[in-house]
Amino acid sequence: MRPLTLSAAVLVVSLLSTLFSAGSAGAEFKVGAASGALAAIPAQSQPTGEVRFNANNQDERDAGVWIDGNYFGYVKELKGDKKVLLAPGEHEISIREDGYKDLVKKIAIAPGDIQTIDVVLEENPKAIYPGDDAAELRLDIQPKRAAVFVDGAYIGHGGDFGGHFHSMLVAPGKHQLKVTLNGYQSYETQINPVANEKARMKIALEKDSDSAAKP
Repeated sequence: MRPLTLSAAVLVVSLLSTLFSAGSAGAEFKVGAASGALAAIPAQSQPTGEVRFNANNQDERDAGVWIDGNYFGYVKELKGDKKVLLAPGEHEISIREDGYKDLVKKIAIAPGDIQTIDVVLEENPKAIYPGDDAAELRLDIQPKRAAVFVDGAYIGHGGDFGGHFHSMLVAPGKHQLKVTLNGYQSYETQINPVANEKARMKIALEKDSDSAAKP
């Protein structure tokens, strides 16, 4: 079971308008059908740069990755056919995990460049965890790589809270639950778990080809 930190800060970084606006000249954006990971590919097959991630423990490998305010997925999946390709220029990367301080880095990508980011997270001493009366909530989320927020704080991806051995511990009372992923419509609802209660929710995001979900 994974405890929930309700005080984790949510860092929302503005999307670079020169890359993602509808009027960007010659820019093409592709979303991988299997992974949903987004790569910014300049027109006319111009060279791109690649960002790779290196993490040493499970929490860091499960951390969520935002680039220029856009959720890409979690650290350990961003490789192979889900690798991150970026247009040349400056980018801001935010890595978040429940119970840790956000890791924010600014990088400059050159054509053909490969940069590796070491994911070393610092525990958040102000984190507040549920008490002994916490409710246990199992979330069956599709796609499993979607980002999950409670009360505006990122707490993990869908795969962290489903199946036989994974669930969320949350303090009793009202909370706002949000699930989001690029290329899908965001899901948002209010939950009101009871002390020591065990509950299960199934959430299936609907595809949305016209807009990108932005937590």
